[in-house]
Amino acid sequence: MQRFKNKVVLVTGAGGGIGRASALRIAQEGGSVFCIDVDGAAVEDTVARILDTGGQASGRVCNISREYDVQVAVAACVAQYGSLYALVNMAGVLRFDDTSELELPQWQQVIDVNLTGTMLLCREVLPHLVASKGSIVNAASTAALAGLPCGAAYSASKGGVLAMSRSIAIEYAKRGVRVNCVCPGEIKTGMTDAVQFPASMDFELISRVVSPTGARGPEVVAGVIAMLASEDGIHITGEAIRVDGGTLA
Repeated sequence: MQRFKNKVVLVTGAGGGIGRASALRIAQEGGSVFCIDVDGAAVEDTVARILDTGGQASGRVCNISREYDVQVAVAACVAQYGSLYALVNMAGVLRFDDTSELELPQWQQVIDVNLTGTMLLCREVLPHLVASKGSIVNAASTAALAGLPCGAAYSASKGGVLAMSRSIAIEYAKRGVRVNCVCPGEIKTGMTDAVQFPASMDFELISRVVSPTGARGPEVVAGVIAMLASEDGIHITGEAIRVDGGTLA
């Protein structure tokens, strides 16, 4: 399939996990991928992987929680490629804290990256997507749909992403821009492997977000993202698609 031939896609969080898997998948399908991540070495590695397989890609370091970084990154993408067809917003942070011990800086970091960063990217790309009749795919989570113990900050950020995405989808529907979310559950990535749980965590409660079919790699989410971002998803907007192996079924 060449669903992204002659199309430019900006992918955040492209240095690893679902972001990297999405960048690789879109490049495989003919897209020119502008990769951004806060980790410079990681984003360079993703770009190199794409170029080594004959794809088109470039990268830039960007902290999506910083307005100026986002503005410069989007401008650089459009300046290099001349247009923008889709935004795949996968950058994020995950942490678990006993809510009674959650400190404001910890809360703010999660909200700044997961919610505010997602908003900043959406805001900056929308004029370009109106021109291209393009699409946005944002990273929500099963945590936006069901309670996640010790995940108050993460759940709040992802619930906010879902509500915001639906609002933008309606606002821009008549202007030809589609906005959707993926809601992954039990996807094995570097971010999930690095998670530390508080001493108070009751692991019987965490079983509510364990998939009956087992954990999967980020490529299974990337496939859904590619469908939503492409014209195969032309009649889908304001949607949240769970990729969780039946966790919340």
